[in-house]
Amino acid sequence: MVSAPSSAEPARLGAQAYVRGGADQTAVKILVVGHFAVGKTTFIGSISEIEPLSTEETMTRAAEGIDDLKGVTGKTTTTVAMDFGRLTISDRVVLYLFGTPGQQRFVQMWEDMARGALGALVLVDPERLADSFPVIDLIEHYGLDYAIAVNHFDGSPPRDEAALREALDLLADTPVVTCDARDEKSSAAALTTLVRYLLDRTR
Repeated sequence: MVSAPSSAEPARLGAQAYVRGGADQTAVKILVVGHFAVGKTTFIGSISEIEPLSTEETMTRAAEGIDDLKGVTGKTTTTVAMDFGRLTISDRVVLYLFGTPGQQRFVQMWEDMARGALGALVLVDPERLADSFPVIDLIEHYGLDYAIAVNHFDGSPPRDEAALREALDLLADTPVVTCDARDEKSSAAALTTLVRYLLDRTR
């Protein structure tokens, strides 16, 4: 009999918590990317079927003048490594979601994060579109197909898709969806759009 961990010993998730059994299953690596404070951690947390692995840390005075909080309210934490979650979308396909930090000082992590990824979901704040340009440039640099998910924040007016496409200089076939990163169904719909697009690209 295996004894339960004592109260002094923290419970740990084993590998089986992150890897599902089944020889016929296909693991698909997806990046969830976007600029600082766009909602990546919230998105993965809303949809992951396991407890997300998160590296959120409280923001300190050391970040003042480095992390741009213009247009951001209520932001007290930031991702310092990555977020990780998992979503099973069928008996055969499991998505492994990797959320990348949005700050420029973490760009050196992107090469490792992009390796083996099938594609990316780019979260966009319609009030801070210019902040998305460096992120999209990186995704294109690493040759990843992607979809745009416009994270609809409280109080922000709806944006015209054609205007968004023009502002972000997107190709005609790049999917653009609106989502609420806090809502499980909305986040799932955005990911479904991306996966369908990726499947079409591989046929």
